[in-house]
Amino acid sequence: MEDRQQCPDLTGNARTVKVPACAGTVTEQAASVWKEASNAPRVFLTEAANARTAAVSAGLTKPAIPRLLPTRRNQNKNRQDNGNLHPVTLSKRNDSISTRKQSVLTHSPAERAGLVGCYFNRRYRTTAEESLDELHALAEAAGAEVVHQALQERIAPDPAFFIGKGKAEELRHLVETAQLDLLVFDDELTPGQQRNLENKTGSKILDRTQLILDIFARRARTREGKLEVELAQLNYLLPRLTGKGTMLSRLGGGIGTRGPGETKLEMDRRRIRNRIALLRRELQGVQMHRKLQRARRQGVPLPVVALVGYTNAGKSTLFNALTNAGTVESSRLFATLDPLLRRVSLPNRLEIVLSDTVGFVRKLPHEIVAAFRATLEEVREANLLLHVIDVSNPIWREQEEAVRDVLVELGVSKIPCLEVYNKVDLLSDGDTPQLTTGSYKKRIMVSARESFGIDALIERIMEALESFSVQVELKIPYQKAGIISRLHSQGRVHSETYETDGVKLEVELPRSAVRTLRQYLTGFGPR
Repeated sequence: MEDRQQCPDLTGNARTVKVPACAGTVTEQAASVWKEASNAPRVFLTEAANARTAAVSAGLTKPAIPRLLPTRRNQNKNRQDNGNLHPVTLSKRNDSISTRKQSVLTHSPAERAGLVGCYFNRRYRTTAEESLDELHALAEAAGAEVVHQALQERIAPDPAFFIGKGKAEELRHLVETAQLDLLVFDDELTPGQQRNLENKTGSKILDRTQLILDIFARRARTREGKLEVELAQLNYLLPRLTGKGTMLSRLGGGIGTRGPGETKLEMDRRRIRNRIALLRRELQGVQMHRKLQRARRQGVPLPVVALVGYTNAGKSTLFNALTNAGTVESSRLFATLDPLLRRVSLPNRLEIVLSDTVGFVRKLPHEIVAAFRATLEEVREANLLLHVIDVSNPIWREQEEAVRDVLVELGVSKIPCLEVYNKVDLLSDGDTPQLTTGSYKKRIMVSARESFGIDALIERIMEALESFSVQVELKIPYQKAGIISRLHSQGRVHSETYETDGVKLEVELPRSAVRTLRQYLTGFGPR
């Protein structure tokens, strides 16, 4: 049944419309609300919108309520009262806008992850547990929520599932019961193992390499770092592409092109190879740019001291203690990815370039080391390495060996190195004497956060770089007096004598600077 009712329009005149009989009460309420809103000095949009919704839900295909928003002219007229604006309307509108903004500010919840480790000899169980704990920290650094850890002992890895078919079935039940989003393996998986595990468990599968690359992608800030991360990711992805055979094929045209044609999988591989070639060319340009920068530094010769060490060993904190650079200090793994360079003046007036590089971890894949060669070139060009070791970590000896292995792989094992034991303030009284006896007697103990041992470290750096400088006698003509100013800034001038044909100086300089002043060299000092 239908009924006819009257509803005011924008001009206030009555208008007859057809509405269902069951909607009489709702329509009357809507009309009354609209009448009050139209007679009020301003329009309450929320109440009028509710009235419109109520009328539509009552079955009106064309609701009897006219357009809710008034014209700009009427709106300004209603807002004005003797030249004064009504602030209430603006407040309600701002509240509505802020409410809408809050409704869209969302972030995805952390992925629930399960960690899986495997060891192949009972003697290595403790090492496997420590490695799994490190994987736990890596997963948290990537933004995952770790809810389960599993460790298995096997004689050898399974070629199909790495952990065996039975254990893979257990992981499938674990994924269903614990509602896991992904499984992270502590070892590198082959493409076949990763694919079989994904099909068996129905969950996303990552290995240690892919997890580290994801963290690197989050932390890369410079163009060079982003290029290196992308290159490493594409090299990792290329052998792991999967397709569906001829279902993803593309047919060609013309004689000799009949058949399945080029599959989608082959197209993706070809595009990835092209992208890898492009990234390598761009990285070569980056290496050339860094080479030019080093050439400029060698023009004003300064020794380079590079900080190396395990991730989260306190390299950035020590870097700030030596340079006052104010770089980011964090307990997160791989907090520093891009290299940092600062110029530091030592007490003996020798200026050095201090470099902070990316940290290392155990089981660091060769692909990552190869991709980050442009970043790690600062380590290869260094005159002295400071190996920072977190001595408060129970497994600091294993971490020290892992860093040495990476340095050997980089080919920098012959560069002079000082071992700096950091975070000694976290050691108990019983542990401290063990580091100052035996083979550890000549190594440096510091606390970068508490500024303990920094002066002793600087003294050791000056002793290690002592061979970098040499004492010489120079005679500079008065026409080249600008060189004297450079000698004062680059070295230590011990004596300065003014003669008729020039200035005679005894100065201590870097050996590389002496080569540029051979024509003014008159002799060498006692050193």
